[in-house]
Formats: sequence, structure tokens, C-alpha cells
Amino acid sequence: MSSEEPTRLAWFKSSHSGNEGGECLEAAVTPGAIHIRDSKAPARARLSFPAVEWSAFVRYATRS
Repeated sequence: MSSEEPTRLAWFKSSHSGNEGGECLEAAVTPGAIHIRDSKAPARARLSFPAVEWSAFVRYATRS
């Protein structure tokens, strides 16, 4: 993703993240994509995933 975003992303942390300054990720959702960044270094590199791939990852990660 370029440093100049065409639209401003609405970043959020998981409801499981506390405010103790731990290591957290933030996510932003856009049509068709999920964007991930480090909450401690928001200006650094970000990852973007197609929504279909992110959904597959979440299903895999939450399997018991």
C-alpha cells in the first residue's frame, strides 16, 4: 500500500486488546480487503489481504 491512501482507513483494535501497551495489531476493513498494521508503529509497513483470503485465515486460526 502506498503512503498516500485514496481514502482514510478506519483502524480498530480487537476487543480482546487491552490498554496496557501490549503488542497489538490494528485492522481496517474496505470493500474486498482487510488491512493490518502494528499498533505501536502505525506509520510503518502494512499488510493487505483480499477479504476471501482473510476469511479463510480466520476460519483456520479459530478451529478447535
